[in-house]
Amino acid sequence: MNTVIDKPAIDFTAIKQRQQATWASGDYAAVGTTLQIVGETLAEAADVRAGQAVLDVAAGNGNASLAAARRYAKVTSTDYVQALLDKGRARAEAEHLPVQFQLADAEALPFANASFDAVLSTFGVMFTPDHHRSASEMLRVLRPGGRIALANWTPAGFIGRLFKVIGAHVPPPAGVQSPALWGTEPHIVELFGTQAAQIECQRRHFNFRYHSASHFVSVFREFYGPTHKAFAALDAAGAQSLERAITALLDELNVAGPDSLVVPSEYLEIVVTKH
Repeated sequence: MNTVIDKPAIDFTAIKQRQQATWASGDYAAVGTTLQIVGETLAEAADVRAGQAVLDVAAGNGNASLAAARRYAKVTSTDYVQALLDKGRARAEAEHLPVQFQLADAEALPFANASFDAVLSTFGVMFTPDHHRSASEMLRVLRPGGRIALANWTPAGFIGRLFKVIGAHVPPPAGVQSPALWGTEPHIVELFGTQAAQIECQRRHFNFRYHSASHFVSVFREFYGPTHKAFAALDAAGAQSLERAITALLDELNVAGPDSLVVPSEYLEIVVTKH
């Protein structure tokens, strides 16, 4: 007789609470602002136009939000970490850009159906624990004919590999799908295909530019939530081992030679047009 053993249900609420604490740790804005060019490129890929209602999901400190506002769109910037929204608001005010900031969970967006002409996310929604729920929410709040535009790190790119290195030292929650799946075309089709009139994917690269590998490790250890939390979870020997592994990865991928650090990191730029 075969015995069927039920798998324990994944506690997405508990996972999300830990993730929220992770992204609230350090100071993501110190790293996030270096990625502004991705927000600008994504706004162009989405063909954001003046007067359109645009939602930035898991916006962090607002790279895509500011890019859309510069194009005179009516922008709502959302994240589940208030401190990041505050950083985004300060940036918008400094540039006199009218952006609405609102605390919101990407898996339960507090907006009516078909509220937006475009929905954007740069390296944000990919980190939600329930991929199908967050994708469904983005589709729900988007009007027919509207566009979802995403920038997601790929599994084989630098950040995808960095997360594998971190996961080898501090294992991720059991049963949760990898965020890097959002950087693969088949997963995007699985998430959005049933409601998509068109899905366009293009591989792009963002260059991380730092003084050296040790400079990168120092910045990411202090400011980037996932790295910050990983180092904090390890004892001294474990932290040294993680630092060596990250440094080896940086040295492998550095294209700048011994006097600087330039590491290209592949990401997938996605534009989904809703039926």
